Amino acid sequence: MNTDHILSTLNKHEVAYMLIGGMNFLLRHAPVLTYDVDVWIDDEPANRERCETALSELQAEWGPSDNDWVPVAARKPGWLETQALYCLISPYGAIDVFRSVKGLESWTTCRDRAQSERTPAGTAYLGLSDADMLRCQLVLDRGQQKPERIRVLSKALGEPGDE
Repeated sequence: MNTDHILSTLNKHEVAYMLIGGMNFLLRHAPVLTYDVDVWIDDEPANRERCETALSELQAEWGPSDNDWVPVAARKPGWLETQALYCLISPYGAIDVFRSVKGLESWTTCRDRAQSERTPAGTAYLGLSDADMLRCQLVLDRGQQKPERIRVLSKALGEPGDE
């Protein structure tokens, strides 16, 4: 997976996004096994258009069904507005694009709390705040929650927990 290339391409196309999920946790807290780059985009038409362009450059592929799987560059503009979550593949790694995130307020409100960070190779990104990452975990069904992630985030936020 080439996370830096994915993030650099989103940055180059001025996509308003926040890094969320396992990759955000991995870069900011602890090594965890993750198989994709999860981004939450500002769900505005011009930003979705920039994201579609960036995903085309990344040679991403997606389809609403196995029979409809094609490079996104072959799709008509506006395809990114047809559902809430997209799981794409690219030569640089799997990319999940979220238009909304369960348990969180508006994208803009969360962006105001987000952390400006850099990957170890120096690529700039905006990462979902620890408090918002914890909120995302706590709204999941118990069986889907990641207890270690909850523990680390709670500790980082200075909240009492099991030590």
